[in-house]
Amino acid sequence: MNEAAPRLDVAIVEGIDKISRDAWDGLLAPDDSPFVEWDWLRAMENSGSAARDTGWAPYHLIVRQGPKKQIVAACPLYLKTHSMGEFVFDHGWADAAERAGLRYFPKIVVGVPFTPHTGRRFLTAPGTDRGGLINLLGLALTSICEDNKLSSVHVNFCEPDEAAALAPIGFMERLGYQYHWHNAGFTTFDDYLNRLKHKRRTAVRHERAALDEQGVHVRVTAGEEIPDKTFADMYRIYCSTIEKLYWGRQYLTPDFFDLIRKTFKRNMVFIGAYSGRELIAGAVNLAKANVMYGRYWGCFREFRFLHFNVCYYAGIEHSILHGIQRYEPGAGGEYKWLRGFDPALTRSIHYVSNPDLKRAIAGFLKRERHEVERWIVAGKERSQLKPPPPSDQESE
Repeated sequence: MNEAAPRLDVAIVEGIDKISRDAWDGLLAPDDSPFVEWDWLRAMENSGSAARDTGWAPYHLIVRQGPKKQIVAACPLYLKTHSMGEFVFDHGWADAAERAGLRYFPKIVVGVPFTPHTGRRFLTAPGTDRGGLINLLGLALTSICEDNKLSSVHVNFCEPDEAAALAPIGFMERLGYQYHWHNAGFTTFDDYLNRLKHKRRTAVRHERAALDEQGVHVRVTAGEEIPDKTFADMYRIYCSTIEKLYWGRQYLTPDFFDLIRKTFKRNMVFIGAYSGRELIAGAVNLAKANVMYGRYWGCFREFRFLHFNVCYYAGIEHSILHGIQRYEPGAGGEYKWLRGFDPALTRSIHYVSNPDLKRAIAGFLKRERHEVERWIVAGKERSQLKPPPPSDQESE
């Protein structure tokens, strides 16, 4: 006679501090990004960056199994009172709800605050039924939404298997795209240049030379070689961009950068631009499992082509030097495509409780998916990178 399967219980936990680091990080796969690690989420919360006061109230979901209540699954969950800092834009949905006399906020977001990177949003322990656990968490999310009369649940920048598991229980898939650089076996920066089409190769060389002519040099420091004082500069860099954007909204605090200095220096890559000894610009990146993620950029003085050199060319050169296979510089920007970053599909999945609003959004998503899929194909066909030369075996 078969023994009954251990009981699974879903619980809401207010704040990552109430979950042990070992239990949460024990769910991570080796290639999960730094942004779903316990220390990163804790830095977001304890610094006051992703907190109730900023409209990111943390209510994480966990699944416990058996009498020992071992955590076998979890997802980072936030009760949101606005749509800022998500990079999956639903402002039009909120406006439509308001016009129809519906309350759109608060809503539920499963994802990583202020970080538009694709990765697992439902963390499951090795050796467990991942599909079943995603389904269980998805059903719990819909129940929370309905029981608390919330408008919607949004799982942002999720993996394909997560979208597939949630679609049968009423979630709608949304497609988007970013621009990613892939290392095609390059050993030098010139290898990358030689793969660019002639016009773009000439432009990149011109933009690199222009920085030298202006007396600006770029230096990359990574991991433990980053001085502690640089983390205060990272905060200044972050603020410099926010202050220049009329829609900018500051979430990250000085405490956040101090916390990641203590816990994430091993993953940090700082690209600084200097005029003499003066730091004039910088880009804050993280790297893990052969992927580099561009996060924050800013400058204190304006120079021609400074942004392209700091955020793209120096990052590409560092990736080639250290065998990094993919470089994700962040959301938006067709100018990335012009420099050999090809469009990469992103997805999110959404549950909307009101049937009329759901129907309207479903129609919009169908039209949007068509446009996204069209550009993914066209963007790759028109890539600024030339096809690789045929291998010896292919040319025989």
